[in-house]
Amino acid sequence: MSKIALLFAMLFSLPMITACSASEQVPEAPVVKQQLVGSPVYIQIFKEERTLELYAKMGNEFRLVNSFRICNFSGGLGPKRREGDFKSPEGFYSVDARHLKPDSKYYRAINIGFPNDYDKSQGYSGAYLMIHGECKSIGCYAMTNTYMDEIYRYVEAAFAYGQNRIDISIYPFRMTEQNLKRHRSSSDIAFWNQLKPGYDYFVKNHQPPVVSVSNGQYVLGQPVMSSNQMTQYASTAPAASTNPFAQTKPLTEVK
Repeated sequence: MSKIALLFAMLFSLPMITACSASEQVPEAPVVKQQLVGSPVYIQIFKEERTLELYAKMGNEFRLVNSFRICNFSGGLGPKRREGDFKSPEGFYSVDARHLKPDSKYYRAINIGFPNDYDKSQGYSGAYLMIHGECKSIGCYAMTNTYMDEIYRYVEAAFAYGQNRIDISIYPFRMTEQNLKRHRSSSDIAFWNQLKPGYDYFVKNHQPPVVSVSNGQYVLGQPVMSSNQMTQYASTAPAASTNPFAQTKPLTEVK
């Protein structure tokens, strides 16, 4: 009787497992990953799951290259609001080649572009928030150096092969209805509901969402199609240098 009960329990648990994993891709095989170096890339970060996902374009879709455990971030869930709060940002960001910092004191770094237009509209402050190595963070997303090597290599190659801007979507958690319900009493729930359409768009279309800022709110838009770039965010940063590895003056790392 106990074996029959166990069998029924396993069967009833299967739909739950499928539902939880439906939005997660399986990383490509190593030989395919190598072929995708130089393709346009896209990054998603999930704080609660401590996960950074790196995607590369294959055909008309962005496919998962690798999923990396975030070694460290600070401040818990919720957006960064002011310099010195030690929070790691959440929202939709877009970077160009000048955001790369190969000589960072934290090994290698990618400046995520905080504050973006939304952050500025809210009066948020802070600068030089990074994805970087060395596994320690004060407001940044810190990775092991080995993981940062791989992430940086794909990002650098994407710029070298013509991608103008790379989109980085940062979420507090996977934006499922279940997770939003679980966090419904948070003071950040209204902000998180603004992020959900972008998350849902990628799950459905395997393309980075097109996000703008209107009246101080994130707004999901229609894709802008071009040969080098799939999406545009509401960014006021000037166009990238024609030399994708050209560096402007060194960045001061401030949280």
